[in-house]
Amino acid sequence: MAPFVRANVYSHMPAQCQAGAGFPTCRTLQLGADRRRPAAAFSAVRRRSLTALRAVCASAVQDGRLDAQVAVVLGTQWGDEGKGKLVDILAQQYDIVARAQGGANAGHTIYDSSGKKYALHLVPSGILNENAQCVVGNGVVIHLPSLFEELATLKEQGASTEGRLIVSDRAHLLFDLHKEIDGLREAELAGKQIGTTKRGIGPAYASKATRNGIRVGDLRDLDAFAAKLRVLALDGQKRFQGFQYDVEADIERYKDIARQVLPFVGDTVELVNDAWEAGKRILVEGANATMLDLDFGTYPFVTSSNPSIGGVASGLGLAPTKFQAIIGVAKAYTTRVGAGPYPTEIFGDLGEDIRRIGAEYGTTTGRPRRVGWLDIPALKYATRINGLTHINLTKLDVLSDLATIRLGVGYKLNGAAVRGMPSEIAELEKVEVVYEDIPGWETDISKVRTWDDLPENARKYVARIEELIGVKIEWIGVGPGRDALVVQP
Repeated sequence: MAPFVRANVYSHMPAQCQAGAGFPTCRTLQLGADRRRPAAAFSAVRRRSLTALRAVCASAVQDGRLDAQVAVVLGTQWGDEGKGKLVDILAQQYDIVARAQGGANAGHTIYDSSGKKYALHLVPSGILNENAQCVVGNGVVIHLPSLFEELATLKEQGASTEGRLIVSDRAHLLFDLHKEIDGLREAELAGKQIGTTKRGIGPAYASKATRNGIRVGDLRDLDAFAAKLRVLALDGQKRFQGFQYDVEADIERYKDIARQVLPFVGDTVELVNDAWEAGKRILVEGANATMLDLDFGTYPFVTSSNPSIGGVASGLGLAPTKFQAIIGVAKAYTTRVGAGPYPTEIFGDLGEDIRRIGAEYGTTTGRPRRVGWLDIPALKYATRINGLTHINLTKLDVLSDLATIRLGVGYKLNGAAVRGMPSEIAELEKVEVVYEDIPGWETDISKVRTWDDLPENARKYVARIEELIGVKIEWIGVGPGRDALVVQP
């Protein structure tokens, strides 16, 4: 007997898309009296339904406005995709912009309408919208001295944050001792380093997981805070030879820090849920990216949090049933910082040229990024995990000089096609990439602002990516500025 499956073809459709299309708002489409259908028949139903889904969800973006009360922007590759720019643009339409995970290892570069550049690390990229409240959620690890430096820099640049930034009292604190441990851990690996930013992110999350971490709310009782920090420092001293950290000096420093930060510390779980119930619009800014996810990325060459969709729910306390648009950001090629497998990596002069044209150097560290062709298996993997409803393809202009663009459309291992994404690093390092060669457009597109004005081959490149991943590319970046964006009709 043929296996039966339940038809959940609309399960990831935003609610407003369902209603707008006249689809049932229930999560499961009823097919027959017993709500079952043979799997072979279901595949055809799913194909037709997903085609309808893409068309309907595309209509959710009209006249530049995203029709979603809660929208999430996530990285789909190895980070540095340009999430900050889209968040900055969409933030003009939202009441709250929130970070849910990661720390100062995230670097988001944005530009205001006059072209002034802002480099952000902990502050959400919606900070340039003076009407938006910016939230640093409980899933973020925060080095408060770095946060104050960032706020001071923004003030010098003329961007006021007063009264608009709130930090979760449940967020964990990252101390200089975590940075010290980060460097000592990398040194221990002796040639097999992960390639961390050495900003203490991993050790801070480790403290959280081993339950000796210290949270922002602990600063309300400085005596208890001091006792906890002494225990944390002792743990590092016992574990690492050469560990150097003056805990008493840091306790004194944090007395002043506590006075500065507590006025904008609060219960962000209550805040975002109250806002949602009041009909306010919430935009969530992801940090890092899916291929660096602690569970789904190229482990162990990953970050220490969940930059995929699950990290949004756990890092903000906002239920996933409230997410209406989940936007994946992907470069028109790929980049990666640090060690780890990278199947489509480009070496030699071509790699150097793309790195130079794309200014592929880390916002946080300044390190040169590795570059590669667009990896469709990785992008499809990220699409599935996150339930993406839209794609923002960035830096298409960087490829403008190329006569031929390679698109990695599949993997082979020992001559056989690979399904999904290999979980083992040893396998991923050995895969052979199956490429399609696509004609380039060989003309500058940085001034293009409409879909019809893009060269035909550029439109064909975008269309081919859409065809392979099954999600509409809504926004196309053609330059660093806020206005350098093409919206596909």
